[in-house]
Amino acid sequence: MVDTHCHLDSCEAPDGELVQRALDAGVTRLATVGMDGPSIQRGLAAAREHEGVVAIVGRHPHLAEGFEDEDLELIECAAADPRARAIGETGLDYFRQRAPRADQLRAFEAQLVLAGRTGLPVAIHTREAEEDTFAMLAEHARDITVILHCFSAPSRLEECVARGYLCSFAGNVTYRNAGTLQHAARELPEDLLLVETDSPYLAPEPLRGTSNEPANVVHTAQFVAGLRGVGYAELEATVERNAVRVLRW
Repeated sequence: MVDTHCHLDSCEAPDGELVQRALDAGVTRLATVGMDGPSIQRGLAAAREHEGVVAIVGRHPHLAEGFEDEDLELIECAAADPRARAIGETGLDYFRQRAPRADQLRAFEAQLVLAGRTGLPVAIHTREAEEDTFAMLAEHARDITVILHCFSAPSRLEECVARGYLCSFAGNVTYRNAGTLQHAARELPEDLLLVETDSPYLAPEPLRGTSNEPANVVHTAQFVAGLRGVGYAELEATVERNAVRVLRW
């Protein structure tokens, strides 16, 4: 199994311990996400130090305040590293509102353009901003591989499928009140399916309420396999095949 989206530098344990526990659980590869300059550098350092770790580099919408050309240049420089495999996570978050919307939109558009220029996929964060997020993707991501990280737009599943967006399911798909999300995980075509932890956040059942880590992606994958009526080995092969195609593992 693989974890296509985690934040090693936000977890409590050292990177080496997290990677080893993931390996012990059968998680052979993971993508750690940089959210600003220092976080990007920590992600790239982890990717260089640990076999099976790659980096996703970008500016999170929470940290988009004051986003300028030099911020984009930093991301572009990081994206040239062979251990960087995607741009992100970028997008829009109107729930927390930790950065002005205008800055979020500017940073989002700039990173989509960068993804198009570099040929890298883009990892998308969206929360209570679906209209603007999907409008921006429709305008700027027609030729970009889009990964909807921590998929949270089940009402737009048909649109996602039509546009070929990959949908990555995190631990919240296992929660009892996640019926519509579970329906999406069940119905999504297999070539668009990914799983992730988003650790240290969103620990799956039965670990909900604890600090999440990459090893726990196995619980989410087992749950999604059950939803889809397939064995774990089949779900594992599907996710790994998709991750290889998108993140070049």
